[in-house]
Amino acid sequence: MSSTSQKHANFVAEPMGEKEVNEVAGIGPTYAKRLQEKGFEKAYQLLAQYLLLAKDEEMFKEWLKDEIEMKGKHLNDCSNCITEWSRAFM
Repeated sequence: MSSTSQKHANFVAEPMGEKEVNEVAGIGPTYAKRLQEKGFEKAYQLLAQYLLLAKDEEMFKEWLKDEIEMKGKHLNDCSNCITEWSRAFM
């Protein structure tokens, strides 16, 4: 596994609380806007989607591709961030 970004490290280092969706690694302004348009304003809402998909990282990635049109490094960074956070805090 490659090294993680500072954004990733910051996100997984503490409870989620009321963090905005753009605080998740891999999510910048464009993807944040797309998520917000679909009702995902908070990171916990994105986590809920991951949980609805039974913590299946591949299904979560497919959902991000299909619903948010997320691609490449952003897709992997976002999925890894949510997955690692859930392993640390759940």
